[in-house]
Amino acid sequence: MQLFSVPGNTQRLDGGAMFGNCPRPVWEKWAPPDERHRISLACRALLVREAGGRNVLLEAGIGAFFDRKLRERFGVEEEEHVLLASLAQIGVGPGDIDVVVLSHLHFDHAGGVLTAHRSDAPLELVFPKARWVIGERAWQRARSPHARDRASFIPELVPLLEATGRVERVKGETSETLGAGYSFTFSEGHTPGLMLTRVEGHGSGPITFMGDLVPGVPWVHLPITMGYDRYPELLIDEKRAVLDRVIAEEGRTFFTHDPRWSAARVGRDAPGKYAAREMVETLAG
Repeated sequence: MQLFSVPGNTQRLDGGAMFGNCPRPVWEKWAPPDERHRISLACRALLVREAGGRNVLLEAGIGAFFDRKLRERFGVEEEEHVLLASLAQIGVGPGDIDVVVLSHLHFDHAGGVLTAHRSDAPLELVFPKARWVIGERAWQRARSPHARDRASFIPELVPLLEATGRVERVKGETSETLGAGYSFTFSEGHTPGLMLTRVEGHGSGPITFMGDLVPGVPWVHLPITMGYDRYPELLIDEKRAVLDRVIAEEGRTFFTHDPRWSAARVGRDAPGKYAAREMVETLAG
């Protein structure tokens, strides 16, 4: 099995929103803001190339489906579809992706499965033969979003996915599509049914795709949450449980939004605080 960190389109979002009730003098040391108080964020995917040749893509980033106005509003920095270009650099085309796993259907995690914006054409899926693995509760949230997060979803996406007839909506800890070597943990603190994928079967121990439970290295620190989280106190409890498991199994975490670090191990210092260790910028097979 080979693992690749795959860069997608980057964006800039308000630093205060990304760090919740953390004071700015603290968070700006971790993530220096620009003149508009925005911080730089990656939208990074994880490609699993199995020994048998199957390509499994964990998430797809924000992509390039926004028109110019919305691209500016949400701080998307590139017009082209960066994820597809990054996959091409490791020899993988859209038709080579066999399975796409989505932790939830917010646009900054699922928008990359769509074609880049064209004013004269509707949006389409970019992975023509992929099977789709999505948590049941996340799926239902996308179908019937709350007013608080309605703008986080792409109205065209669920119908396009349904039309493929290849969606598995996961309710338990495993997936029939993925089979052995993959398992899930579910979280409710950020959004209903956030699905964290744990990948086994490689030499450095299991790796867990942390999604928006822990979007980057600063959020490994237990009290740090986002203003976008539904239930910050619940999220902190869920974060503790997942990080304790990662430490116990000597595994690694994978970060989708950290602008520099793709993966890290996690430890606890003398006072018991969680911290990222052995950070790596790129996974390259």
